[in-house]
Amino acid sequence: MGVVDSQVDAYNSRDPERFLACYSPDVNVVDGAGNPIFEGRQEMRPSYRRLFERSPELHCEVMARIRIGKYVIDEQLVTGFVAGDHPKALHAVLIYRLGGNGIEHVHLPDAEPGAG
Repeated sequence: MGVVDSQVDAYNSRDPERFLACYSPDVNVVDGAGNPIFEGRQEMRPSYRRLFERSPELHCEVMARIRIGKYVIDEQLVTGFVAGDHPKALHAVLIYRLGGNGIEHVHLPDAEPGAG
């Protein structure tokens, strides 16, 4: 199982420590315009703990995946998402760049409401 598969599995288990262990300590997560969302694994921790606690039905289904070298591109449908004004279901594309310490960069273009 690859590191992206492992983080999806941990996400679906709502296990924040196992989820975060898939990321490089200095991971950068950016939005569609390249603006920082998280800089480093420690910055991700409180948000994902809160998300996992508030979203008991959270589930990510990988609809399609492309792997090329150190890049993984996922089309995902996330359901049971409980966070602020976000819809409960999201259809999104995530672009992961892998490195020696796990996922080192995530590009998260804008998600749109999904079915679910």
